[in-house]
Amino acid sequence: MTDFGDVINAVGDLGPFQKWLVLMLSLANFLTAFPMFGQLFMVLDVPHHCKTSWIYAISPNLTEEQQLNLTIPRNTQGSYEECLMYAPVNWDIDSVIEYGLNVTKKCQEGWVYSAEQNPTLVTQFDLVCDRKELNDISQSIYMLGLLLGAVRKSLSQLAVQSQQDNLAWGLQSVLMSLGTEWVGVPYRSHAVIVTHCCFSIGQMVLAGLAYGVHNWRLLQIAGSAPVFCLFFYIWVLPESARWLMTKEKVKEAKKLLQKAASVNRRTISPELLDQLTPEKKVKSGNILDLFLKKRLRKVTLVMAYVWFVNSLVYYGLSLNVGSFGLDIYLTQLVFGAVEIPARFGCIFLLQWFGRKKCQGFFLLLGGAMCLIITRIPKDLPVVVTTLAVIGKFAIAASFSISYVYSAELFPTIIRQTGVGLCSMSSRVGGIISPLISLLDKYHPAIPMAIFGSTPVIAGILCFLLPETRDKELQDHTEETKESQREMWHMGRSQGVLAAAIKRLPS
Repeated sequence: MTDFGDVINAVGDLGPFQKWLVLMLSLANFLTAFPMFGQLFMVLDVPHHCKTSWIYAISPNLTEEQQLNLTIPRNTQGSYEECLMYAPVNWDIDSVIEYGLNVTKKCQEGWVYSAEQNPTLVTQFDLVCDRKELNDISQSIYMLGLLLGAVRKSLSQLAVQSQQDNLAWGLQSVLMSLGTEWVGVPYRSHAVIVTHCCFSIGQMVLAGLAYGVHNWRLLQIAGSAPVFCLFFYIWVLPESARWLMTKEKVKEAKKLLQKAASVNRRTISPELLDQLTPEKKVKSGNILDLFLKKRLRKVTLVMAYVWFVNSLVYYGLSLNVGSFGLDIYLTQLVFGAVEIPARFGCIFLLQWFGRKKCQGFFLLLGGAMCLIITRIPKDLPVVVTTLAVIGKFAIAASFSISYVYSAELFPTIIRQTGVGLCSMSSRVGGIISPLISLLDKYHPAIPMAIFGSTPVIAGILCFLLPETRDKELQDHTEETKESQREMWHMGRSQGVLAAAIKRLPS
């Protein structure tokens, strides 16, 4: 049986077929930026105050300024409180003016927004004050929807997946596996990371789109409609020939390989294809193998936690883009732009330093930045935003590395299951991330402390993993007979050498 890597070399490591495939995957990642972060610009904070029309029953001729002065308390900065009002009284207006009101309570009749304010989700559904938490809760519910699409499905199964966001993100593990398994070893990381750079470009385009379209309904339509194009990927994207071989679908795999070779203007010799046969008596991989086999158990637990932390911190920073003190559109643009060198630089860093060191370093760097933010006063928004940008840089790089690293750590026969499990862990992190932001009402430093400590732990755990740089993908959960034979001969040689040393005169 020939090695599958030899066949990919014959087809072409990165020919027109693979470039077309990477282009399609890049388009998918570009389009998914809006469903992920579009809501940020639909629930922007807007100036508001309690509705206090009760005062007009006492004195209908009051100006707006007089009404606010009499019925709304001021905060320590001297501006009107947004969520408090003076309790209504049955006094006459002269008594109210002379003695003033002292008892405050939460808004009872709703809120008043600026007349110049364009309609938003916040103004339409009063997502302010105590109802403001619904923003974070709704984002968690959205992430829960993404969790449903995290497990790898065949492309035919995706046809019945109607929710556009799940369709977009349910493709992720499939797309990553395709990009990894069709490309040769020298360009494996290139394929994955280029598609991730397109996701970053999508975030930058989102900033411009949101800046130009202020009507939240039009913004939703403009950002979401193109995502439906991903439905046609069911008929466009090829299946993985490597995966088909592990499922003993030899004819389908050979047909796809010949098609790829034709597109790449290559020719695969019939002898090479004839040698491409699945190994006999190899059990199909299943999710239990991830935990029952010692090596896979360590890989699964560590990588699942790494994906969880990446998602937790990545979305923790991204979804709080408006809370760092600077213009949200500019910050979103910078957040998207900084990811491009972070992700693209991984192509070279992974080759120079290996997967394990890069994964651990960027997790530690991202965690350190978040921990430092907890010690910076909020009246220094430039410093806070700069640290957040560095943290986003590090976590974005870590996220891209985890895709490449996971695809290389899991064997082909169970790769999509392993990556799907990691993706599920990632979605759990995404679900929890918006809820962690709610903890700032107990202490402002709590969310960033969590976002900082968890990646530090993950970075340390990464050094327990094996290195996969320049190594061919493993196809099965069990070692091949050749590998076992090599290990047996090596052990025997070491035993002979040790015996010979003992016989040497002292």
